Amino acid sequence: MNSRHISLRHTSVACACAALLLLSVTPGPSAGEAAHPKPSRVVATYDAALAGINLGDFRVTTTIKESGYKVAAKGRFSMLAGLVYNATGKTTSSGTFTQAAPQPAAFTLEYDSGKKREQRYLRFDNGAVSEIRIVPHKKKKKSRRVPLDAEQLKDVFDPLTAAFLAVRSDAPAGDLDVCRQTIPVFDGKQRFDVVLTPKRAERLGRRAPKSLSGPAAVCRVRYVPIAGHRLDHSGVQFMRKTEGIEVWLVPVPRTGLYVPYKILVPTGWGDGSITLTRLKIKPGKP
Repeated sequence: MNSRHISLRHTSVACACAALLLLSVTPGPSAGEAAHPKPSRVVATYDAALAGINLGDFRVTTTIKESGYKVAAKGRFSMLAGLVYNATGKTTSSGTFTQAAPQPAAFTLEYDSGKKREQRYLRFDNGAVSEIRIVPHKKKKKSRRVPLDAEQLKDVFDPLTAAFLAVRSDAPAGDLDVCRQTIPVFDGKQRFDVVLTPKRAERLGRRAPKSLSGPAAVCRVRYVPIAGHRLDHSGVQFMRKTEGIEVWLVPVPRTGLYVPYKILVPTGWGDGSITLTRLKIKPGKP
């Protein structure tokens, strides 16, 4: 495989992991405080770029109700008018809130990159993965993947729940305590942890959505594979070694949610980035 495709795969893997793995990145709620955000509907639009070249965008709609939540995302990405890279995808997650954290019930993912199409479906029961369905289903053969066991699929989050839901926090914008978190994630194939550590506080640029204000908490992101991955996979090796991935986290006004404002990922082609460009907030009934 040539360096062009390796770099693009690194960008895809790194951006996907960093963008989809940021759950509960706020301190835990105090005793007696509800663990779920306020009822609301938030629509966030993100632009993706590589070395300053726009790759496309995706929209994430998060609906919070007293009884639970639903998150849906859809996007299209291409490079050089689709000559080098072209892909579409959509994903959904739904679940409820417990005193401790969001608890997913179902997760779906569909993507099409021209050469590869796939659908994934996960069902959860009391915080543990109870069903995994992947289409097309590949015949089992001797696998080079690190084996998964049932214990590793307990108390985990799907990528979308992990990315766009957070427990309520009264911490001010830019408070680096939101970066002290380890997040267990299962995406249907891989079980991994995302480790967030404080890096710095950063002012938002003039292009940030007007509804946001104050500094962002910038976290260092580290990918720690647990099982389901291939040790010889170049993307896995890249993610394990790099220390240059960072995410900027900002609170969404009137919702109790934290969301990624910006994600930066170093690649062989320059920095990959995902940036929040538009934000619509519709508070629900109190």
